Amino acid sequence: MTPMPFLIYVVDDEKVAREGITLALRKHYRIESFPTAEDAIQAVLNAPPDLVLLDIGLPGMSGIEALQKIKEMYPEIIVIMITAYEDVETVVSAMKYGAHDYVVKPLQMSALLVTVRNALETIKLRKEIQLLQEKVLKENLPGFIGESDAIQDVMEVVFKVARSSDTSVLIVGETGTGKELIAKAIHYRSPNFEGPMISVNCAAIPKDLIESELFGYEKGAFSGADKAGKAGLVEKASEGTLFLDEVGDLSKEAQAKLLRFLEEGEYYRVGGTKKRMAQTRIVAATNKNLPDMIQEGQFRQDLFHRLAVIKIEIPSLNRRRADIIPIAKHYLLEFADKFDKTFTGISPEAEAVLKTIEWTGNVRELKNLVEKAVLLGDGPELLPSDLGSDAICRDGAAASAQGASGLPSLASGAVDFPAVMEAIEKQYFQQALRLADDNESQAAKLLGLSRDTFRYRRKKLKM
Repeated sequence: MTPMPFLIYVVDDEKVAREGITLALRKHYRIESFPTAEDAIQAVLNAPPDLVLLDIGLPGMSGIEALQKIKEMYPEIIVIMITAYEDVETVVSAMKYGAHDYVVKPLQMSALLVTVRNALETIKLRKEIQLLQEKVLKENLPGFIGESDAIQDVMEVVFKVARSSDTSVLIVGETGTGKELIAKAIHYRSPNFEGPMISVNCAAIPKDLIESELFGYEKGAFSGADKAGKAGLVEKASEGTLFLDEVGDLSKEAQAKLLRFLEEGEYYRVGGTKKRMAQTRIVAATNKNLPDMIQEGQFRQDLFHRLAVIKIEIPSLNRRRADIIPIAKHYLLEFADKFDKTFTGISPEAEAVLKTIEWTGNVRELKNLVEKAVLLGDGPELLPSDLGSDAICRDGAAASAQGASGLPSLASGAVDFPAVMEAIEKQYFQQALRLADDNESQAAKLLGLSRDTFRYRRKKLKM
């Protein structure tokens, strides 16, 4: 099937100019012309073109104003400005607002055709890159499952920061929330997606070796070193992304070298004197409280600010309970395929059990539970019995341990009243969130609170 030719809009108040441009280009492209910016803007809303040839000196809405509106609506549309004279200040302004190029009247049609052809090659290349990126995403990145407002907010930030190829990102969240998956989402949606994505757990490498792992070493740098030396992970991840998980476990020496690399893009191998450079994006993650570590002198404040140019906080699974069942279903099908089982869904009773569990291990814990249930169960539906007695009993265990009333008795001595009140409040907040499928506005109504008060007290309860 022959692809449709590119669609070009010509916007010029001079009829002779519109007709001349149309005549020169219509053999190669689909052309529509407009005498005013207002007419063109309406057409863009109805059928976005690939390219707009836009006169700067239009009556009514100016070409610069039209350029801004077009870029606000569709940033990917290429706009070439037409000016009656080479007004440098106006042209600079147009480029500032996103114009791709400009041409000067009187127009040389052969030169205009070359300018348009070159501009449309940019679109063709962009589409090829997009197709390749989608292929890479499909092959390398499992979907980050989530329907809750909380995770949608996170993914919105991910999509925005992924447009950059070098901005540092710090991902914070509890263990098991999917920090590495977020790092992969950033890498594979970024301009450097074809480069390597290398992950390293800083806590799993001895502190005296982490520096050489990150930055490499020269031959003879230390006892047992490879005779030829070794490239570090920063070097291996050049033109790509280095994911530093548990970055709070870096030694002070490694922190200093990482800071230098983030600020200057340069580093030295251990035992070396040659300055080296690398274009490597750093994405870091931690489940520790780095501000507290800064106060205790365990983490450099300047490094924290360099790492957290963009800070992404992943909410715990308990704070996005609307995602529990979609995630469970995703892993149910994944493990059913892996273990050649006939599972096709989760029974309402099993869903109710999953919704009541407090997921201290977050998504990782849910994944492990579903894996075990599929492996031991028979299907076709996942039943409460497949989840095991521990899962079924967990939600009621704390309450039963406090007696029939669910409250500790003064008969046995003094109680920690603030702690008891906090536990009661937390229990009601959890129930409200479950009933409201993690919708904060609905949960607040169930408790007779405003949304702002609900969010403040939820944050205070660290839920």
